[in-house]
Amino acid sequence: MTSPGAESPLRLLIADDHVVVRAGLRALLEGEPDLDVVAEAGSGEEAVHLALERAPDVVLMDLRFGGAGQGMDGIEAVRRLAAEAPGRPVVMLTSYSGRADVVRALEAGARGYVLKAGPPEELFRAVRSAAAGGMGLAPEIVGDLVGRAVDPPTDLTHREKEVVRLMADGHSNRSIAESLFLSEATIKTHLVRIYRKLGVDNRAGAVSEAARRGLLDLTS
Repeated sequence: MTSPGAESPLRLLIADDHVVVRAGLRALLEGEPDLDVVAEAGSGEEAVHLALERAPDVVLMDLRFGGAGQGMDGIEAVRRLAAEAPGRPVVMLTSYSGRADVVRALEAGARGYVLKAGPPEELFRAVRSAAAGGMGLAPEIVGDLVGRAVDPPTDLTHREKEVVRLMADGHSNRSIAESLFLSEATIKTHLVRIYRKLGVDNRAGAVSEAARRGLLDLTS
């Protein structure tokens, strides 16, 4: 309980599909006098619903809920919250440190990105920073983004152009993978890079922007 005159603790929502992970995070966070977990969610859909209903000060969001094809992922949940509850800080808490994942999360509206394997102090710092209107990023994430800034992406590679051309022809990820003798996972990786390079967030936008830049000849 907060003593009279003391500042109220930050109200947190934990969104992760693993019950044990949520329990561990709750115990860790509530060990801090200025942090209070007010709700837990086990899916992206539930996270959005509870974030709108309970209005926490910060949402701790897992990046991936149950793997591909298992409903709304953390990135989409962040986008939904950015649209429906602008200004509600979201910190991604995940095991994935890949540059593409970080960039997607930040572009979707996340105010922080912390690794589950990192020290608790990084998590606490990210939550407090996001709540105060700043950015809460793990040190290794910051270093990676700096590397991205000094080594910006180039135009589409030949393979990426092939992927966009097949998308323009209406092929699904599976069909593209079969056509190029690649796995669907590899195609999804190509799509992430294509979207980032072109500054878009969907298939139609990628085709349109690639054509606008003269990177493709879609008339042949």
